[in-house]
Amino acid sequence: MTFREHMKIARRAWKTTLGWDRGYVLALLGAAVFSSVTPFVPVYFSARLVDGLFAGEGIGTLFTYAGLTVGLVFLFKLLETRLTTLKEAASTKAYQREGWSYADKSMEMDLLTLEDPGTVRLRERIRMETQTGYNRYYLFRCMEGIVKSVTRIVSAAAMSASFFALGSLSVWIRLGLAAGILATVAVSVFSQMKEERIMEEFDASCVDVNALSFAFYRYSTDYAAGKDIRMYCMGPFLCGKDRELGRSFFRKNKKATNRAALWTLPGSFAEGLLRIGLYAALLASAFAGGVSAGSIAKYAACILLLLNGTEELVKSLQKEWINHEYLARYFSWFDLPNRMRKGSLTVEKRDDCDYEIEFRNVSFRYPGAEEDALKDVSLTFKIGEKLALVGENGSGKTTFIKLLTRLYDPREGEILLNGVDIRKYDYEEYLGVFSVVFQDFKLFPFRLGEVVAAAREYDEERVRESLRKANFGERLGDFPGGLGGYLYKSFDESGVEISGGEAQKIALARALYKDAPFILLDEPTAALDPESEYEVYSNFNAISGDKTTVYISHRLASCRFCDKIAVFDHGRIVEVGDHRTLLEKGGKYQTLWNAQAQYYRENAGEA
Repeated sequence: MTFREHMKIARRAWKTTLGWDRGYVLALLGAAVFSSVTPFVPVYFSARLVDGLFAGEGIGTLFTYAGLTVGLVFLFKLLETRLTTLKEAASTKAYQREGWSYADKSMEMDLLTLEDPGTVRLRERIRMETQTGYNRYYLFRCMEGIVKSVTRIVSAAAMSASFFALGSLSVWIRLGLAAGILATVAVSVFSQMKEERIMEEFDASCVDVNALSFAFYRYSTDYAAGKDIRMYCMGPFLCGKDRELGRSFFRKNKKATNRAALWTLPGSFAEGLLRIGLYAALLASAFAGGVSAGSIAKYAACILLLLNGTEELVKSLQKEWINHEYLARYFSWFDLPNRMRKGSLTVEKRDDCDYEIEFRNVSFRYPGAEEDALKDVSLTFKIGEKLALVGENGSGKTTFIKLLTRLYDPREGEILLNGVDIRKYDYEEYLGVFSVVFQDFKLFPFRLGEVVAAAREYDEERVRESLRKANFGERLGDFPGGLGGYLYKSFDESGVEISGGEAQKIALARALYKDAPFILLDEPTAALDPESEYEVYSNFNAISGDKTTVYISHRLASCRFCDKIAVFDHGRIVEVGDHRTLLEKGGKYQTLWNAQAQYYRENAGEA
């Protein structure tokens, strides 16, 4: 990373931090200033007090020095404590905003980028690096360290500058002390660089160990996994794996810590030599009558504080310099482009609900794939039609749905809504045209009413009606808390652990509540037996009314009530028609139908 790139990252880091919470940053920096200035108050006034005693000054003057020492230290400590309290209170907000900015980026990112293996690896690496302290933690820590060090250096330099102007010190002694200070700083900086490099290599070597350890922790504490852990007596196995990883971590940690500790010796040795030289020079000057007794203590303390401040500044800058590499990777997450074109046209709100969707020569390929998931697909369907998509696994059915709902955009061809390319429509408005129940649908652990409405505020009667239509009405009557009851126990201990079938009904109710012109069901009933799935689809077909409904199913019998069936095979639509027509045609659909019918006949015979 070049110097210019480092400076660019530093500017962006400060700007981003101020954006999270300006009050937090100001409190952090203010507390750092007062904590650094406070030690110099007793140093200065103690020197004045000692000199006053030797000079025979009055008791009032001496008490004034003592009072100023105690009073200013108390005042500065009070201000530091107050600012630290404000900092701690504001840190929660700052970290929340940082976390939400990360989550916001995830939610506004196009799905294709979010699902990309490179993006997944980047997200996981950033998460693990953040856990080890890099990114945001070291960003705040380095900011605080730099301000403390600079404040200490400025204060110490101001109070010790007169030392080098003492006439009782020869030029050679002053040059020797200056050279000693520079040499001590150089040795300390070199030692710290070695120490930091060792610990950085240790942190980098533990990324995989930390990731595995976190995974075992997640497995062992996830209540959903509790049944399997107990039934298969996996507790000792998981704990053993975790202990093995722990031993590996601590072996590396011990080795790295011992190596790093050795590099503290050169700096300590150099600082010891500097102390001897400094005290020798001060005593020589004192015997020559060039420096007072109080000034000896002041100069010795300030020069050592200057040295300490310089070492801490270098250490903070070095840590920040290293952290820039991690911040660059962190910021690269926010720089990932959204490849989804947003569009600007308003989706026409038709009173007659007359919508037509057309796929025109659409092809799509996933990143890194060698073949297209969809190849030259063309299909038209209108509002009110019941369309089934059937085919073997991997034939392109779910990809078709994701393209239709603009979770992806096609690589070739176009998809039209009422004759207009869907990429030209306002993205959010276009999404409002569809209600979807995916095979791997997600129900969040919120209140039942909020889950169905997908919103905090909702129409209770509409929610109840949607649940009744989805055959959840009877269960709603004895659901703890009614619409205000929680699903699952993540946020409330009284939450209800619903069954898979109940979850499916709630997901269907959510689709009904949205009241969109198009309803898409992407195998949400795959875990049910064929007869149960057919019953669900038939009931849903009845309650969806004049809406366009698209069903995906591997079980052809479940979709025989549909107006139109599109048969997918290796990314292409090879047949389109109703159930009877496709059976009589003798093509792919008939082959699939006969294969499934033969399977059930054999099972019935065995029974």
